[in-house]
Amino acid sequence: VQLVESGGGLVQAGGSLRRSCAASGRIFSIGTMGWYRQAPGKQRELVAAITSGGSTNYADSVKGRFTISRDNAKNTVDLQMNSLKPEDTDVYYCNVLARPYGGSWYENYWGQGTQVTVAS
Repeated sequence: VQLVESGGGLVQAGGSLRRSCAASGRIFSIGTMGWYRQAPGKQRELVAAITSGGSTNYADSVKGRFTISRDNAKNTVDLQMNSLKPEDTDVYYCNVLARPYGGSWYENYWGQGTQVTVAS
């Protein structure tokens, strides 16, 4: 299973960015998909997650500003980030719980991570 991320970059405070992540490979099924972020020297933290049924969970710091969505037919997950703040500056990682063909259980997969910088 491979994850390819796109989007991200540099934006002014108050602006918007959209991150996308596509899962490919021999995938039998996908469970929860999500986005995490990590600052230098800090633990990776959950930003938002969405189950296969569409239930969502957000970090308190992004509620009302970020929206996570997924397309089960395309195996993609998106993160729309609005009203961005300088404190949102981090490396953002896509995360997917997937069961590959031939596998007996779900495994955790990570994207390559992309820097998001919000200038004040």
